[in-house]
Amino acid sequence: MPITLSYREEFAVLTIDRQEALNALSFSLIGDIAACIEQVARSSARALLVTGAGPKAFCAGADITELLGQAPEVHKRGVELGQQVFSRLGTLPIPSVAIINGFAFGGGLELALSCTFRLATANAKMGLPEIKLGLIPGYGGTQRLSRLIGEARAMELILSGRTVKSDEALQLGLVNRLLEGDPMDGGIAFAREFTCHSLASLRCARSAIQRSLQTTLAEGLKIEADQSTLAYQTADAAEGMAAFLEKRKPVFTDR
Repeated sequence: MPITLSYREEFAVLTIDRQEALNALSFSLIGDIAACIEQVARSSARALLVTGAGPKAFCAGADITELLGQAPEVHKRGVELGQQVFSRLGTLPIPSVAIINGFAFGGGLELALSCTFRLATANAKMGLPEIKLGLIPGYGGTQRLSRLIGEARAMELILSGRTVKSDEALQLGLVNRLLEGDPMDGGIAFAREFTCHSLASLRCARSAIQRSLQTTLAEGLKIEADQSTLAYQTADAAEGMAAFLEKRKPVFTDR
């Protein structure tokens, strides 16, 4: 199977396993990713980890052979499908972590950009090289990269199509952390830094941050006030404050 979904402790693990094509994205594979995301949304997982099988690639991008000779309307439907599927990661009730092991180019990097966090191994290389083919990123790269690292840096990377190594990616803020040792173990250790907290409060915090990027500061502050009030009304907030006063570890129930 080119896509596998497994569970490791409290984590869902989505693995792209098309190693003969450096885990490149076909349209059917994007559909499989969509189905897996919906399965994760119905599960009890506390975080989703996304990675590529093998040591060479997270995902090398779109399958170019599928793009040749398409009618414009067919191409647009394919772009909109990729955008829709990748955007679904941002609406999951749990955070997602891309574990970038090896190449992450084009649609592969756009998949990683759609996740809440990105971690990279020392041998990771990433970029949006579509411009070299006379194309531009179509699965959200022109939108998410600028929001993540700023307009000027995103403009340079997209218009040049150049490759970024893991250390530069960290400096740019493209990835959150570099991994040493086993990538999956490192990803799980990173995820545990936030899955130990209440999923209810995590949802409120993520919503406030994500929605703030689409509005003014004044409107963002209103959103923050609303989400803060929602978090305050949860059972976990009452438990967290009581535990603090009683000098004990809180027992959250995600409610």
